[in-house]
Amino acid sequence: MSMVGAVARIAVVALAAALGASASVAGGRPRLVGAAFGAFIAAFAVVAELAAARPRIDRLAWGAFGGALGLLAGAVAGVAAWGLVPSTGSVLVAIGAVLGAYLGAAVGVRRGPDVTGLNALLFPRGSSERAIKLVDTSAIIDGRIADLAATGFLEGPLVIPEFVLHELQQIADASDPRRRARGKRGFEVVQRLQRLPGALVEIADLDVPAVTEVDRKLLELAKARAAKVITTDYNLNKLAELSGVTVLNVNELANALKPSVVAGEPMHVHVLREGKENGQGVAYLDDGTMVVVDQGKRCLGTSIDVVVTSVLQTPAGRIIFTRLREEDPTRA
Repeated sequence: MSMVGAVARIAVVALAAALGASASVAGGRPRLVGAAFGAFIAAFAVVAELAAARPRIDRLAWGAFGGALGLLAGAVAGVAAWGLVPSTGSVLVAIGAVLGAYLGAAVGVRRGPDVTGLNALLFPRGSSERAIKLVDTSAIIDGRIADLAATGFLEGPLVIPEFVLHELQQIADASDPRRRARGKRGFEVVQRLQRLPGALVEIADLDVPAVTEVDRKLLELAKARAAKVITTDYNLNKLAELSGVTVLNVNELANALKPSVVAGEPMHVHVLREGKENGQGVAYLDDGTMVVVDQGKRCLGTSIDVVVTSVLQTPAGRIIFTRLREEDPTRA
């Protein structure tokens, strides 16, 4: 909440309290009662305004529709109860209307978008549930999703379920300093996503009570809402393939955008450590791609010229295999 917005909301509450006090005095009632009532109404309006800032427009429309139906149904139920208990009939009507409006609005916001066919007709500009992308904890901690969203390549709303934020909180509260740092970084990424202009980011109160594991919850939600899952988790990626859920893997996107190399292409690398096989050395490109140098162990800590022999593409990343350029048979 910005400072200007906070000041404006405080001013609205104060003005409503002053108007309520004036109206109360004019009606012969205590000034304090009118001021309290006016402040309460204004505070309720401010809370409603803040709550309306997060959900998408289709959810707000369904909430208004459900609230109207609930208000009508609650009032009718109250009138029916009036005949049974005449002494408290008016109170029952008021209670029925309030509870009915609340229940109808809550159901409309949460379940209205599930009517995918009607949503496609009423909101044809991409608010269909098929455009929803559920964001996994690993993608939030990774952080690159914020950069991707800033470019505008991610269409449709990004939905972060509350159970994902709960898992992120557990990571941030861990005793291991590295895990704590990752959790805090995740919350910073969420805040950055929410501040991006034009980005549709929603913190949704979605859950699958019958499932305890976060990955399983995401997949069940994705199947129920015809949504996609954004992740960097290799295991979740494979599990989603088996479950028939479409996954947008940030790692695969990053690998697809890396510059391609071909066999025979020369490179200049700095050997940092030994490889798994005897005599191998390992270097890294600027984008993090691993370069395995055959017989590069003797060049540890130095920069050398190598020649690409092959490239291995894996879900975890790209591995480039090379040999020392001085051993290139074409030069000989």
